[in-house]
Amino acid sequence: MKKRIRFIINPISGVGRKNQLPGLIEQYLDHSVYDYEISTTEYRKHAKTIAAESARAGFDIVCAVGGDGSVHEVGTALIGTKTKLAILPAGSGNGLARHLKIPLDLIEAIQCINESHELLMDTGLVNDKPFLGVGGYGFDALIAKKFDEYHTRGFWSYAKLVFREYYKYKPVHVKIELPDMQRELNVVLCTLANASEFGNGFCVSPNSDVTDGKLELFILKPFSIWKAPAVIYRFFRRTSDKSRFAEIIQIDKARITLNDPMAHYDGEPFEVRKELHVEVIPKSLHILVGKNYK
Repeated sequence: MKKRIRFIINPISGVGRKNQLPGLIEQYLDHSVYDYEISTTEYRKHAKTIAAESARAGFDIVCAVGGDGSVHEVGTALIGTKTKLAILPAGSGNGLARHLKIPLDLIEAIQCINESHELLMDTGLVNDKPFLGVGGYGFDALIAKKFDEYHTRGFWSYAKLVFREYYKYKPVHVKIELPDMQRELNVVLCTLANASEFGNGFCVSPNSDVTDGKLELFILKPFSIWKAPAVIYRFFRRTSDKSRFAEIIQIDKARITLNDPMAHYDGEPFEVRKELHVEVIPKSLHILVGKNYK
């Protein structure tokens, strides 16, 4: 009996070849294994609705076609179900796809679905907000909000916003409470990392593992603008944890109090309560990964 897969395409996310996707799916998907359907989102959060309906209808796989925002919508709707998440990365950053070694080339990504390597991954939960890869409070949350409002997508639009906003950015004050410690400090980034990166190769937590039952709390302390090139270079070299301005704490639960209720989860901006209860939900999402993912 063939497996049923539904592709959910976000027509406005990121950049690339989304208009070619129906033809690529028809040509490269293994039809001896799959019967497929394609749905196109028509409004914000529509992908989440379609994914939830697909799980209830018994689809074996739901594939998010788009960027991290699309993956967030589809994936969070599948948490706790038997339906697997697949990803065709067609967005600006593709952070979770990169972490899971899913090819960025769409034809290779379709062939990755045919190979059907899968695992059961952890997810994060902050109050009532689930996330898959990363969540953050600080400069990354500001950029997520600005990028969401920006008129063009793509890496260079993102980079332009980062350089423009950092000059006037004021660090966020956070209080972090763990079972064995308590800290208060000003931060540039306070990031919850289940996966390793934001996207575009910007790696915030090099050793994060989506199957270890833990989250990494990455803290980046304030630094002068003259230090910015060296700090940014470390992120792209996957050595952010070696910076003297950085600290990583492994957690399964935490309470974080903010003075600014701005956040992002998987790159999607949210306004949140100032008191956050954080926990990892182990092995809560079935997902297809790249053949080279260990």
